[in-house]
Amino acid sequence: MLIYIFRRFLYMVLVLFIISFISFVIIQLPPGDYVTSRILQLQLSGAQVNEAEVISLKKQYGLDLPFHQQYLKWVWNMLHGDFGRSFMWQKPVSELIGERLLLSMVVSICSLLISYLIAVPVGIFSATHQYSFGDYLFTVVGFIGLAVPSFLIALILLFFSYKYLGLNLTGLFSPEFTQAPWSWAKLADLLKHLPIPVIIVGMAGTAYLIRVMRGCLLDELKKQYVVTARAKGVSENALLFRYPVRIAINPIISTVGWILPQIISGETIVAMVLNLPTTGPLLFHALMGQDMYLAGSFVMILSFFTVIGTFLSDMLLVWVDPRIRMEKRGGGR
Repeated sequence: MLIYIFRRFLYMVLVLFIISFISFVIIQLPPGDYVTSRILQLQLSGAQVNEAEVISLKKQYGLDLPFHQQYLKWVWNMLHGDFGRSFMWQKPVSELIGERLLLSMVVSICSLLISYLIAVPVGIFSATHQYSFGDYLFTVVGFIGLAVPSFLIALILLFFSYKYLGLNLTGLFSPEFTQAPWSWAKLADLLKHLPIPVIIVGMAGTAYLIRVMRGCLLDELKKQYVVTARAKGVSENALLFRYPVRIAINPIISTVGWILPQIISGETIVAMVLNLPTTGPLLFHALMGQDMYLAGSFVMILSFFTVIGTFLSDMLLVWVDPRIRMEKRGGGR
């Protein structure tokens, strides 16, 4: 088992290195760079920019270096905790990300927990009550959750709440707490504003997990060992939760590795609609403005969450499913 963990750790390092290179290349693929965009903005505003100023700006931002030197410098600085400086915001990237990453993590983790807490019991109910009214109801709601974009649900909710209830549901804080330092009052205000974005962001994921849980459990309930155990008089609850649910939940556990980063990156449009101070809008503007250090750092953070999440989901699978545990032991001999 220790050899397996060590091998997976080496794979994680290699994967992160490859992702860092690919992301750095992709961010620089569009023609020009931040200085080019900045000069264009100045020219559109009527300002004159000479060649000396262009050279000075490129040197200031390190864009005069060859591509491989820019990449190696970025990676070396990241390994020492320096993610570079944002061109657009003129602030250290770590400071910009630190301001928003905590709030993104709060929204994402709460959405993830609610998705699992709802999806697993509902999926079990739908599978054990196949073709009942409740199964049809949850199926319809699930398809609506999968088909309707989250940002559209957010727009509809904002419209009706403001028009008929006079409520403004945007933001994570009241105006008086937006720039205030953290306190118990600000935390209470955050908890008051949190349910709406958490429900909207987690809706599509919940609908998907319900369908996965239902389908996997239906497959297990039709297998011969379930039929045999039921014929031998094993109680329905003991039979259901001892084996079929434990095996059917494996695909749910395996999605931990990519659902969390998907929620963080996928809530961009919802965050812009709801005016949430999370990482999504910041990542969008960084990509549009070719702010390579800021955008690259976001990509690396999401990749890190994906790799770590995949590793944790693999460990959970080994713990939950005895068959996988035996395969690991067999592979170690």
